[in-house]
Amino acid sequence: MTKVIVVGALGRMGRAVIAGLARDDDVDLAGGVAPRAIEEYLPLPDGGGLIPIARDLETLISRVRPRVMVDFTRPDVAMDNVRTALRLGVSPVVGTSGISPENLDEIARLADEAELGAVVAPNFAIGANLMLHFARVAARYLEAAEIIEMHHDGKLDAPSGTAMSTARAMVGARGRAFSEPPTSTVILQGARGGVEGGVRVHSVRLPGLVAHQEVIFGGPGQVLTIRHDSLARDSFIPGVALAVKAVVKRTGLVYGLDGLMGLDA
Repeated sequence: MTKVIVVGALGRMGRAVIAGLARDDDVDLAGGVAPRAIEEYLPLPDGGGLIPIARDLETLISRVRPRVMVDFTRPDVAMDNVRTALRLGVSPVVGTSGISPENLDEIARLADEAELGAVVAPNFAIGANLMLHFARVAARYLEAAEIIEMHHDGKLDAPSGTAMSTARAMVGARGRAFSEPPTSTVILQGARGGVEGGVRVHSVRLPGLVAHQEVIFGGPGQVLTIRHDSLARDSFIPGVALAVKAVVKRTGLVYGLDGLMGLDA
């Protein structure tokens, strides 16, 4: 069994991860970290017992000696947690949105130096990673594309990490920027969204949404739409479990869950 701790344990995603991993027979859920924790133990769902909870990551690592840390916090906090985890011999699995290319370079370097595996994924939903894979394939054949990503109103960053990763993967698979039809008159600033490699990216934030994305390709006389919807946070749990079990068998950084799914465009 893989001994795991979860950072951000009292957040919405952290609670979902704890509930999901607690049901996995191949995972030993050993504790959680939350700066605002007021108790020493966190009850698991469905009367599954108690796990230690601490305000400080290093304290919990010293106490329970985990093999993997799962982090769903904020980019600045996540990077501090990754540095601490790798320094103490713990492999990080990071689902925090907004990890920059510079952050990824640092994680890769630290993982190599520690001779440990690390996983950073913009999206842990299996279907979302299939969407990204299909978008890479389609990018080779169609000249124009736009992305609409839709998330709950509590999401702080825009565009989402998934949308940015998708756009960059599409441009990479294509080998050049997409054609971007000109808009001669913009009546409302920002109406055409942001641009990444010729791909227009639009963000929607509304209560009631969870995580949704459409990739729309256009060509002469045709439109191709690839869409994924996460309707609840438990959609991410199988991907988190996959990453937790895979990271202990690897050395260095794996970026994207598709890197663990054997998907090659």
